[in-house]
Amino acid sequence: MTNVLIATDKPFAPVAVKGIREVVEEAGFELGLLEGYTSKEELLNGVKDADAMIIRSDKADKDVIDAGQNLKIIVRAGAGYDNVDLQAATNKGIVVMNTPGQNSNAVAELALGMMTYYARGFFNGKSGTELMGKTLGIHAYGWVGKNVARIAKGFGMNVYAFDPFIPKEEIEKDDVKWVATVEELYKACQYISLHIPANAQTKGSINHALLSLMPKKGVLVNTARAEVIDEADLLKIFAERDDIAYLSDVAPSNLADFQENYSSRIFCTPKKMGAQTSEANVNAGIAAAKQIVAFLRNGDKTFQVNK
Repeated sequence: MTNVLIATDKPFAPVAVKGIREVVEEAGFELGLLEGYTSKEELLNGVKDADAMIIRSDKADKDVIDAGQNLKIIVRAGAGYDNVDLQAATNKGIVVMNTPGQNSNAVAELALGMMTYYARGFFNGKSGTELMGKTLGIHAYGWVGKNVARIAKGFGMNVYAFDPFIPKEEIEKDDVKWVATVEELYKACQYISLHIPANAQTKGSINHALLSLMPKKGVLVNTARAEVIDEADLLKIFAERDDIAYLSDVAPSNLADFQENYSSRIFCTPKKMGAQTSEANVNAGIAAAKQIVAFLRNGDKTFQVNK
């Protein structure tokens, strides 16, 4: 029987697992669960008999892909897929997919929630500031960026966006101000919300040159990936300017340096939390299961990312 494995260090909500099981078993497939594993060896053993695998932020590296002797498809329940070795999967003829849009509202709400938390002085009881009337720049206008814009406009923010892959007309139809360059975005906006993927072009691209363009009291919000930040440059700009802040659900590796010297200007969640809502769990998990069924039954590769 065709075996579909859920391999999640951070388990899906029970209601999501229930929904995934219903989709998988209705298709006549078997569902396996590897939840909250504590070693890579457990993952390697778990994937041996799987025909398909659903993961979240779990690392599907070459070792894992090689161990999956029957693997035909891996679906990352979420938008980002830099935790999958695409080349290793392609070399073995394994299709890799993501589930774009399913977690986007959850991530967007977290981004605006962190902005509100910081603007109100981390809820310390003292007078803070409001988001209304402030400028917000969205760096990458995909699924998450669109939702950030929608919510931010509800706050009364003035929203700008930069995305070299999205036509100007598509951005402007959402009543968002299009800018031609990333430098223009950072110059114009007090708040910047990052939604770029981590790849060879973007890793370390949020650097000193870019951050130094931000206006007074600039706030960088990162619900994307830690790797896109040049952490040494971020620390450098903090030392040069006492008005810059950084809010993220992906803490920098040098977090201790920030906390020691700049604790009032940095906030990081204990772990990556953008997609950590029951609704996002259900949406992404069930979407992943449906994509697996569509691929195994009909060869549907709509959401393939390793083309």
